[in-house]
Order: sequence, then C-alpha cells, then structure tokens
Amino acid sequence: MSVAQYHLLLQNMAVKKKDIRAYTKDQLRSFFEEHGDKAFRGNQVYEWLWNKGAHSFDDMTNISKATRLMLEENFVINHIRVDQMQRSADGTIKNAVRLHDGLIVESVLIPTPTRTTACVSSQVGCSLDCKFCATARLKRMRNLNPDEIYDQVVAIDKESKLYYNRPLSNIVFMGMGEPLMNYNNVIKAIDKITSPEGLGMSPRRITLSTSGVPKMIKKMADDEVKFRLAVSLHSALDEVRTAIMPFNETFPLTDLKEALEYWYAKTKSRITYEYVVWKGINDKKKDIDALIRFCSYVPCKVNLIEYNPIDDGEFQQASSAAIDQYISALENKGIVVNVRRSRGKDIDAACGQLANKS
Repeated sequence: MSVAQYHLLLQNMAVKKKDIRAYTKDQLRSFFEEHGDKAFRGNQVYEWLWNKGAHSFDDMTNISKATRLMLEENFVINHIRVDQMQRSADGTIKNAVRLHDGLIVESVLIPTPTRTTACVSSQVGCSLDCKFCATARLKRMRNLNPDEIYDQVVAIDKESKLYYNRPLSNIVFMGMGEPLMNYNNVIKAIDKITSPEGLGMSPRRITLSTSGVPKMIKKMADDEVKFRLAVSLHSALDEVRTAIMPFNETFPLTDLKEALEYWYAKTKSRITYEYVVWKGINDKKKDIDALIRFCSYVPCKVNLIEYNPIDDGEFQQASSAAIDQYISALENKGIVVNVRRSRGKDIDAACGQLANKS
C-alpha cells in the first residue's frame, strides 16, 4: 500500500466515525450499555467533553485505556483550533479559528476594566447581504455546529483568564453570520454554555444580535429564551434600510415591528437597537424622526456604534454634529442612548470587519 493510499484509508475511516459531541448524555449512556459497560461511563465522558473541554480521548484520565481505545474506534472530537491570535493596542484579542474541515471563522475577546466579552460567530460567512459589513461579502459556506460555537467561548474564557486574570463575563452573538439563520445550533450552544454541566453562565449575560428575521424572533419568544435580544437596525425607513441591507425587502420594517412587539409581550425583555450613522445615508432629521417613532413601539435602548471602514470607501462615518443630533433628539424623548466606540480596529476585529483577512 502506498503512502497516499494509506492516508486515503485513514480519511475514509475518519469519515465513518461519528462526532461524539452530537450525542446527548442519554445517548452516550445507552452506547456504553450496548457495549457491555456501565451507563455512568457516559456521564464521565459527557463531563470530559463539555465541562472539562477535552480535545482527545487520551485526556480522559479516569477512564480505562481499553475504553478510550473503543471510543477512538467509534468517534471523533471535532474540536476547533486557534490558528492565529492577534492582539490590538487596546487589548482586544482576535482569534482566527480553524474548524475540523479546514474552514476558518473569527471570534473576538473585548476587555474593559470590569468585564471581558466574547464576540462569537455562528456561520462561516453570512446568509444575509448587508452592504456595509465585510462578513457579508463572504458567501455562506455552512452553519457552525453547537460544539464549534461552544468551543469559541471556551477558548476566549481561557484567554481572559490568562491575559486578564478573570473569567469571561459576557457573550455577544455579533461575530460572523446571522444567528437566527442557524437557530437550532445556536440555541443548543447557548443551552450548553448556560448549563451547570457546561460553562454555567447566566443567560442574562448573553446577547443575540440579529439583523431582523421576524419569524425567528417570534420563535425565540415562543421558546421562552432567557438571553437578551439586540437588533442591527441602522435605519427605520424602509427605502434607506433596503438600500444598505437588501434583505429588508423580504423582511420589511412593518414585519420586524410586529415581531418585536410579540417578543416584548411574551418576554417583557427590553430590546437594544444597534445603529450606525453614515454620512449622506441616514444622517438627516427624517432619519432621526423615523428612529424615534420606531423606538416608541416597545421598550428599548439605542447603541450608536462607530463605523469601521471595510476598504472601499462607500460608507463613511457621519460627522460628530450628526451623532450629537441623534443623541439630543433621543434623550429629549426619554430614550436611553449610548455611544459605542469600536475596539480592535487596528487588527480588523471591530464590528463589521470580520472577514478572515488572515
């Protein structure tokens, strides 16, 4: 057998093996019983996979070598690998994360004096077409699995402890991809992140950011999720929003409004609107008035986000005077407004810049 044939054989064997983290605890318990072992062995393996973050079966030191070999013959652990880590002058860390099939996504650690936040990805590329976002220029290659989302959080938690001497405190689904276009896997990942058998984080410290998929916002409400919701709004005028976010033609603002009203009626959870102001696009009085009207529908707050260029110059940050007009008008109506300065711009880690340049 040639070397090439040998490697092909190994690849074919690997394909037949199942991803062990796709198994529930009960399925693992059943697997061990079917193979003549005790059911509790499934509990041990499950703990190694999720709570202890084992990357190989050899890490499972309280399990016999024979059992580990049996696991090796039947399963793989498709863990991620941080291929490249970049550190910004402001302390932000960006990870280029290699998946088991060789594809890359990016995730970001954002530190402040009191907290560290993980910005994680949910898709390789993106399903939507926002013109101002670098990620949207990558075609959507596939959704991330729950364990691949979970692993990004684990990696950032380790970096937070290593570089900032404290555990990760918050998670935002604001990385690559539209989370609601990978709903089931994102929810499964959050379940693992918040489970005592996983990372045990409070769901109130997790924010899912969506560009606005009305049907899925309603589904989240029906599923009684406990995490927070943010909407990447950027305009409350359909013609403007469609020009910069073409999918708005399919999911217009009237549908989004109805979905958000449904969300609040079900959850009583305030919504955050993420809003970038661009020169010549949404920096006029009519844009401000439309946002104020949209904010009247459900309790909310507005984060005005600094724009991060993506090379082509089509979009430019609005003037300070335009930003001040937004702030003044919103505050006069009693709407909470914050200005968010971008972090990690020097390593293309800021909002809208994740595009696998590395």
